[in-house]
Amino acid sequence: MRRFLVDTNVIVDILSRDPVWFEGSAEVLTQCASEGPLAINPIIYAELAVGFPEVEILDAALSEPDWQRLPLPWSAGFLAGRCFGVYRRRGGARSSPLPDFYIGAHAAVEDLVVITRDAARLRTYFPKVQLIEPRRSTTTTRAPAGS
Repeated sequence: MRRFLVDTNVIVDILSRDPVWFEGSAEVLTQCASEGPLAINPIIYAELAVGFPEVEILDAALSEPDWQRLPLPWSAGFLAGRCFGVYRRRGGARSSPLPDFYIGAHAAVEDLVVITRDAARLRTYFPKVQLIEPRRSTTTTRAPAGS
């Protein structure tokens, strides 16, 4: 059975009902949830916490059994650091967050499928990790001109 690690951006799409990404992200999550568990790790949880005033509200939004909470393996920490070092030596920006590398490394060491809208870096540094990318909505509505 496949397990799916859901990146922060996809969860934010759902929680915020993003007009561009909600439809595609919801479709992907529904499909993947029928194939195996959806999961987060402490890095994803921490990134999401920025947008919540209280832990109880975040926990309610990510309630179990809908969301598995996976611990980060120590081996993922090592791999994340090594890949981040390669990225920096290749001229990668210091502003690039190490959490993205942790998410990719976690998926790599535990054979998780990552659902993300930021696949380029993961594809480069974790080429064996299977990625699923939601599609943009083609039916986004815009306010009429002059409103």
